[in-house]
Order: sequence, then structure tokens, then C-alpha cells
Amino acid sequence: MGGLEGNLINLSNLIKIKGTGNEFKTPKLYKFLVSYIRIIGRSFTRVNFEGLEKIPRFGPVIIVGNHTSNIDPIIKIMGNMRPIHYLAKEGHFKKEPNRTIMLSTGQIETFRDSGGTDALARAIDVLDSGLCLGLFPEGTRSRRIKAPFLQKGKTGVARIAASFPDIPIIPMCIMGARDMMAPGDNIIRIWKKISVKIDEPITFNQWIIHEDGGSMSENKILEMIHLNDEDRNEQMRFLYRKFTNQLMENLKQLGAP
Repeated sequence: MGGLEGNLINLSNLIKIKGTGNEFKTPKLYKFLVSYIRIIGRSFTRVNFEGLEKIPRFGPVIIVGNHTSNIDPIIKIMGNMRPIHYLAKEGHFKKEPNRTIMLSTGQIETFRDSGGTDALARAIDVLDSGLCLGLFPEGTRSRRIKAPFLQKGKTGVARIAASFPDIPIIPMCIMGARDMMAPGDNIIRIWKKISVKIDEPITFNQWIIHEDGGSMSENKILEMIHLNDEDRNEQMRFLYRKFTNQLMENLKQLGAP
């Protein structure tokens, strides 16, 4: 296949992160719990969602969002019609009952000392299996005491998006989560209001050729394909950073505190 579409496919094949090759399955318990989390959570809390219709019901999808509270992953699940699998730091897997909860819901343990390469491979498996991947580009919950809480995003989200350039990436902005559950607090204040805004999905292929995104022409993409690995990776690092910065700006424009 030639032309722009063919060049985009060839570029993706050159830069794609490899998965483990093992199918990723959502635990049955998690499938069972998701519907109840939605019903109970949305019945007894004051969480308002705007734009839920933009999230695909089927097929692989990446949902990204800001991260200010430990309640954020649950908020995303409450709004979604399907299980979400997250990359989570190893600390969540060390003690019970957290470890059992994380494993029984199919969350992915991330070892930061090793650069998270194993976790990225399993994230690829999630998408290869047609499931929903949840990412917090900041990498960890914001430790800032005062607004703005939004931190600089890590480029792992862009690397995964580039590996699946036609999969929709959906920005989800959560506002008010700290009021419901403050950092270091085990109390969930269910009476506190949370607003969630969901933006239009975009794919990496749409972004890379858009004049306000990667602004890459067909010729530029073809030139990148013919570069040696080192030079191509250097150019991709620039694009990964630009993509991530624009994604974080998108969350900011949606209202991320």
C-alpha cells in the first residue's frame, strides 16, 4: 500500500512497542463488579459526566486523564460502560487487600526502577486484545498542595498511541476529586461534587498529519521511514513530547485544576 496511508502504516510498524504475545483477559470478577460500581457509585455520589457518548462501547481504546486523587480510577470506571485496565505503581501490589484487588481487576504492575518496560508490553497486550486501557500521563498522583495541580506528562502515553495509531485516545478531565478524597486520606466524602468532562477522541495518525499537531506531510513521513534507527528515534522523541504536551494542554483547557 502506497501513499500517505501506506507510509503511516510503515512508520507505525517501525516504531511499535512489542507486547508479550500473550492474550490479556479481563478477570470475570472485574466484569461482574463494573456494572455494580457504576450503579452504586452514580446513585450515591454527586459525580456528573459530560460526553460519555464519546467513549466507544467496543474495541480497543485509550482513556487518559489528570490525576489528583486515589479516587480518580474509580471515577473513570463509574463513567465507562466497560472495564478499564490501568498501569499502577508497584506499591499498590505490596500489601493486602490492595494486592488482591489489583490482581482480581486486571491492573498492570509498573516497576519504575526498570523503566516500566514490562508494564508497557502488557499495556500493548491490553490493546491487542481489544480492551480499554486507562492512563494517567502524569505518571503519579499530583503531590502539589495548591493549584495548578496538573503536572508535566510523561511520553509513555504517546509511545503507546503511536504503536496503535488508529485507536481512539479520549481525554477525560476530572474536577473536584480532591474534595471527595484528599491525598493521604482514607475517607471518601460522597457528598462532594465531582465534574467530569470527556473530549472528542483523536488518533495518533490524525494528530501526526494535522497542521496543529505533528504537522507531518507525506514526504516528511517517508523521509523518516528511510532514516536509520537512531535518527528516526530522535525525531520520534520530539513528536512524542509534542503530542504529550498538547494532550496535557487539552486536559487543562477542559478544566483540569
